[in-house]
This record gives sequence, C-alpha cells and structure tokens, in this order.
Amino acid sequence: MKKLKRHGDFMKKFFNPRMLAQAAIIAAIYCVLTSVLPMLSYGLVQIRFAEILTILPCYTVAAIPGLFVGCALANLIGLALGATGLIDVFIGSAATLIAAILTYKLREKRLIALIPPVVVNALLVGLELTIMLDIPFYITAPCVAAGEFVACYVLGYTISLVVDKYMKKVF
Repeated sequence: MKKLKRHGDFMKKFFNPRMLAQAAIIAAIYCVLTSVLPMLSYGLVQIRFAEILTILPCYTVAAIPGLFVGCALANLIGLALGATGLIDVFIGSAATLIAAILTYKLREKRLIALIPPVVVNALLVGLELTIMLDIPFYITAPCVAAGEFVACYVLGYTISLVVDKYMKKVF
C-alpha cells in the first residue's frame, strides 16, 4: 500500500497542470527553433539552436519530457522534409531524453550539467550520422560535439545567466 501511495505522490508532484504546460511550451519552442532553421538543424555540421534549451532541466523537471517531445516532433518534421532519416526520430530523440535526465541529475553544478547534451549527442548522433552518411565516427562525433558545445555552453549557459534573474517568475 505504501508503494501505491508513493506512486500517487509522484504522479501528483510531476504530472500536474503546471508541469504539463511547461513541458508543452518547451516542446513547442524546441520544435519551432529546430524546424525554422533546417539547414542548421540537420546533417553533419549542425548547430541546433533549440539545444540552447538543454539548460532547462537545471530549472524544472518538466524540461525532460518537453525536450524529448520537442526533439521527436522536430525530427519527424525533418523526416518529412527529407532532411533526416527515420533513425533520427528514435536515436536523436533518445539522445535528447538521456541528456535531459543527466542534466537534471547534475543541475546543482551548472557548468557540469551541460556536459551530457554535448557528450551524449556526440556519441549517439555521431554514430547515427556515421550509419546514415557513411562517414567515419571520428569525423561525425567531433562535428556534433562542436555544434552542441556552441549551443549549450556559448549560447545556453549565457542565456541561463539571464534566466537566473527571472527564475521565480518563469518556473
């Protein structure tokens, strides 16, 4: 019985209307940012400006499903545009989910918390690009890592410094 009560508490804490709304907004923003700039969002050399949002698990657990759903939707749009393959819908979205969970777990140390999006995407999306484009992994992984570094550290971390000032109003 205790286990059921804890499960109910978890559901109330993490799946309330506010969290669902935050996740939906994050998903929509991620999807739009990626889809509006397809030439920068898909392929070997990519800087997904939506990856700036990977800092958000440091602020709210709602960012985890939000980033995952947003990435999955953006990858489906990329598939429809012919910019990516079906594998990206699964592997790319899984990479974003894993990175978001790890970022949330490391949220107390902001600079360290941004390592998972860079590393996980470099490894998984790098492997995916190796399979899709028949380019060696030692080329694809650093290309993905460089784009993620720019999005997460140069842009995302900088924006987080501004978000810190308004955090209580937003989250």
